[in-house]
Amino acid sequence: MTKLYTRDISSSLSDRIGQLYKQEVEHIKQVRLSDILRQADGYFLAFKRVALLDQFVREGIDRAILPTEQKLFHRLLVDLSLFVCERTHRGWKSSFTGIGLEFRAGKTHYLVSVKSRPNWGNSQQITAMKREFNKAKRILRTNAPGRKIVAICACCYGRDNKPDKGEYLNLCGQRFWEFISGNENLYTEIIEPLGHRARERNEQFAEAYAQIINKFTIEFAKDFCEEDGKINWEKLVKFNSSKEPSDVRSGRRKGRTT
Repeated sequence: MTKLYTRDISSSLSDRIGQLYKQEVEHIKQVRLSDILRQADGYFLAFKRVALLDQFVREGIDRAILPTEQKLFHRLLVDLSLFVCERTHRGWKSSFTGIGLEFRAGKTHYLVSVKSRPNWGNSQQITAMKREFNKAKRILRTNAPGRKIVAICACCYGRDNKPDKGEYLNLCGQRFWEFISGNENLYTEIIEPLGHRARERNEQFAEAYAQIINKFTIEFAKDFCEEDGKINWEKLVKFNSSKEPSDVRSGRRKGRTT
């Protein structure tokens, strides 16, 4: 096993985080106020007495971009685990469906499916993962008979103190990062370079984020606020819940005139 240094992690993260923020900026520029409003629960927000426009808009934008942000960050962690495995075990990106990486240690061949968190999937998704593991095992046994093959579901964070699931091992958090690196402290050591590189790249995203909040706040105030600044909750609920689509600016149903 080749030793891995923190500086290697930092160098690997630099380009990856730069690409992540670039994709996030591109995504946030595609968000539309109408999409946010159609997802807003006007009843609940009125119940909470959300009165500040920037708070309303910020919460809506965060809901809109969070799934993409989580997906991109998960991809970053998967790529980082592949980088670590390449350096320490000469691992490689797997060509098998649903399996992230492979490597050999001694006479054992490891198949690793990398997930972001322990509760990543439902029973059907777990069954599908086991099916892909078994398919890969059959192919590998045909090509290399006699070789021991171990399937691993790896979670980048979390804890599972009963990792043996029979058909595969479930390695979470520290167990996973130690397994692929040989360093029991790697799971905490990656925090510093991850945060440092993120701070370096955050300015461009923060600027785009602030711009869209300002833009949407102005648009929302113009279309859904009274002259005294109070939010017109009835108009908002009609916009996203009436039987027929409504025009954002007028609040009237499309195709009808008054």
